[in-house]
Amino acid sequence: MSAADDTTAISNLIAKYAELVDDGDFAGVGALFASGVFKGGGASVTGSADIEKMLRGMVIRYEDGTPRTHHVTTNTAIEFDAGDATAVARSYFTVFQALPGLPLQAVVAGRYRDRFERVEGQWRFAEREVQIRLTGELSGHLRASAGE
Repeated sequence: MSAADDTTAISNLIAKYAELVDDGDFAGVGALFASGVFKGGGASVTGSADIEKMLRGMVIRYEDGTPRTHHVTTNTAIEFDAGDATAVARSYFTVFQALPGLPLQAVVAGRYRDRFERVEGQWRFAEREVQIRLTGELSGHLRASAGE
């Protein structure tokens, strides 16, 4: 893969995470991490099944099966190691939500700090750390106020 291909592959993983969460596909989110680590709200969870379980326990889903959110990820910077087998990325996120009785608004914003590894020619998440910087009305999004 070229550097541009690697950058695109990692950018696509970052976007896929947002799409899967917004679709309420927590099994899909877990699959992105395989043996990876998810850190947020003071907790650290490893592996597909445990990450899926954490999301199911924390994020509220509605009748349509989604959390009725829209994740926007911006300011993404990706850096590769010298051997191109690992990479790190940092980005900002803002989560918007609209519910009956709750107009469209930003409910949480912060930063992602990601590590990626190339396994059998494919990039995958090795670690995601969620750092929440700003919070709004989270009662319709999270069952617990810690984490994202």
